[in-house]
Amino acid sequence: MSEMLKGIAASDGIAVAKAYMLVQPDLSFTKKSVTDSDSELKRLDDALGQSVSELEVIRQKAAENLGESEAQVFDAHIMILSDPEMIGQIKEAISTNHVNAESALKEVTDMFVSIFEGMEDNKYMQERAADIKDVTKRVLAHLLNVTLPNPALINEEVIVVAHDLTPSDTAQLDRKYVKAFVTDIGGRTSHSAIMARSLEIPAIVGTKKITAKVSENDILAVDGIKGEAIIHPTPEEIAAFKAEADKFAAQKAEWDKLKNAETKTLDGKHFELAANIGTPKDLTGVLNNGAEGIGLYRTEFLYMDSPDFPTEEDQFNAYKAVLEGMEGKPVVVRTMDIGGDKKLPYLTLPEEMNPFLGYRALRISLSDLGEGMFRTQLRALLRASVYGNLRIMFPMVATLGEFREAKEMFLEEKARLEKEGVAVSETIQLGIMIEIPAAAVIADKFAKEVDFMSIGTNDLIQYTMAADRMNEQVSYLYQPYNPSILRLIKHVIDSCHKEGKWAGMCGEMAGDQMAVPLLVGLGLDEFSMSATSVLKTRSLMSKLDTKKMAELATKAVEDCDTLDDVVALVHEYVPE
Repeated sequence: MSEMLKGIAASDGIAVAKAYMLVQPDLSFTKKSVTDSDSELKRLDDALGQSVSELEVIRQKAAENLGESEAQVFDAHIMILSDPEMIGQIKEAISTNHVNAESALKEVTDMFVSIFEGMEDNKYMQERAADIKDVTKRVLAHLLNVTLPNPALINEEVIVVAHDLTPSDTAQLDRKYVKAFVTDIGGRTSHSAIMARSLEIPAIVGTKKITAKVSENDILAVDGIKGEAIIHPTPEEIAAFKAEADKFAAQKAEWDKLKNAETKTLDGKHFELAANIGTPKDLTGVLNNGAEGIGLYRTEFLYMDSPDFPTEEDQFNAYKAVLEGMEGKPVVVRTMDIGGDKKLPYLTLPEEMNPFLGYRALRISLSDLGEGMFRTQLRALLRASVYGNLRIMFPMVATLGEFREAKEMFLEEKARLEKEGVAVSETIQLGIMIEIPAAAVIADKFAKEVDFMSIGTNDLIQYTMAADRMNEQVSYLYQPYNPSILRLIKHVIDSCHKEGKWAGMCGEMAGDQMAVPLLVGLGLDEFSMSATSVLKTRSLMSKLDTKKMAELATKAVEDCDTLDDVVALVHEYVPE
């Protein structure tokens, strides 16, 4: 019998396929005494063999999809499984102590992990500890006869079902096979949702119980537009979903006609529609959707997709590819935004009670720990700048002092490169991301020193409302159209215009069809969003009159008391 689950519509599109459970299996076991040690030794050898075969396939896939350097981590995993010292000790524990293979494996590997983790001054050995943990999990899964999911191994059409998806999980999803995904937790601004829109695959998040309701290979129908998933859909329901998919395809075909059109309102005013990207691979989606620039290049994925700090040369090549690919159109590159939920296995950050309010982004870049990484990134950006129209944006800026310090480092690296005879563009713009209310409040001061400001609404809203955007209990407070948020946005835009600077927005609100009329009315210059939202936003803007929208925005900011008041007002000014 079919069952419908509702969640948050996170990425448009409709799909029907079987479920692939990206859920960690239960690896618990009981320690047992055994009399037949030989059969336990055979079980161990079989599990080791299966793990090596699996890792060889994963390694090959990683080399094809992510490159040779990314694949090398799996060489280390394969080597661990053939290490005579460790495997010898596990076998000895089985034979001498007469215990089951699971127990011997865990006991010996725990000891090695503990020794390596204790070598605090030896980064290499600490990394080996992480590798041993990973490998132990794989062998244990084979001993317990349970499946360890690996998104890189998916080779047929599926809908991924997970409690949540980490940025690295999402980066491994292959659009050819992954037709959609559905999660228990998350919101429209969680990284998994943002990545789904970049990959152009339907997604529903925050269903609360999809992993409890669905089993491997169950058929699922997913509507990412309405936020509805049907488990075990009937033939009639599948037919209805396919009809909706055809309707959506027809709507997309209409939007596609606007691909090469200029973004203009009904009364002829031009706005810049740009796209957000995570890697150079996202360029295809940007160009296919007719974006007029890149308003946010999230460079942290360069760091997250690498087994170690990316070199200056690696970064230079990535930035150069994007700048050349955009053929002179503006490209806003955000410097590394590590921290919060974006961690690097090779960078040890302190444990924090509130990592989203802690040591992250520019705060790391300006510290002793991160300064070397930051300067390497700035040099790579400066070298790439001659290949296009580069704008650099610093994230998580709270004070003018932070911006000045970052700018000083930028100018030092520029002078160094010029002294070395390296060509550098003279037209690089330096700006900041407005995501901390403190910076928004003194936007008039920042506007005198920066070249531009881009409003990161995902964080600005959660910090202004003191409501974690990943927490379902307070999700009602994630209110983009609340008059308090609109007032902050207005102040930032007005401050920029007063100093002759441009104001952009790179948070998800920029592509929100309810917010666009308000933002047009507030005079936002540049809207940057998931590439998939560009054409429908261009279509909506062509129906808007800027004078009428300015009147709407003024009423929303001055007369409305609540989010509901603002929504009602938008419906009044912009009928469906």
